[in-house]
Amino acid sequence: MKILIIEDELEIAQSIKNYFKTNGIQCETAESYNLALNKIDSYDYDCILLDLMLPDGDGFDILRELKRKNKTDGVIVVSAKETLETRLEGFNLGADDYLTKPFHLAELLVRMQALIRRKNFKGSNSIIFNEIVIEILSKTVSVNDQKLDITKKELDLLLFLIGNQDKVLSKAAIAEHLSGDMADMLDNHDFIYAHIKNLKKKLTQAGSGDYIKTVYGLGYKWENE
Repeated sequence: MKILIIEDELEIAQSIKNYFKTNGIQCETAESYNLALNKIDSYDYDCILLDLMLPDGDGFDILRELKRKNKTDGVIVVSAKETLETRLEGFNLGADDYLTKPFHLAELLVRMQALIRRKNFKGSNSIIFNEIVIEILSKTVSVNDQKLDITKKELDLLLFLIGNQDKVLSKAAIAEHLSGDMADMLDNHDFIYAHIKNLKKKLTQAGSGDYIKTVYGLGYKWENE
């Protein structure tokens, strides 16, 4: 999962980031309206945690911008504003969920995971693709009831590929998903080839079909045989 935290209170943003990191979730932060817009223009996120009161802009305008650009990132508004009018405006502008401050980090995590399941995998905790079974909560992958020894990066890659079935994903898009904005600092994306190769090997050795296709000059695609 790749998350953007738009929050000007650095202590809150850091506490969310640290908590999510312990749960294996990669987070980026934006403490201002302009920085948030820049990140949204540059990257796609599984979920955006959005504070409404930013020092240089209004969080509702970020929702409007996401709508204008036809972005499909999930959005949870996290705000001290708790009036019914504010909540309704957030939902009407495209927010998927609304959580008022103060909140428990565990609840925020569960809401975010539920949102991503709804958006990407129809709300299921188990993703089944032919002989492959992925358990989201336990972070395990099985092929023909045989559990695989799989790394976190390989699991993230597998979910990204299956969640975008039949779509060609460029190396740059995969690198961004796995590494966030750190991908811009890499000299090349050769590490993507290594992850693809290792994942394919583990799946096929366990008896899986060869679903990861190389689209030469463009990237990779998950495709049913």
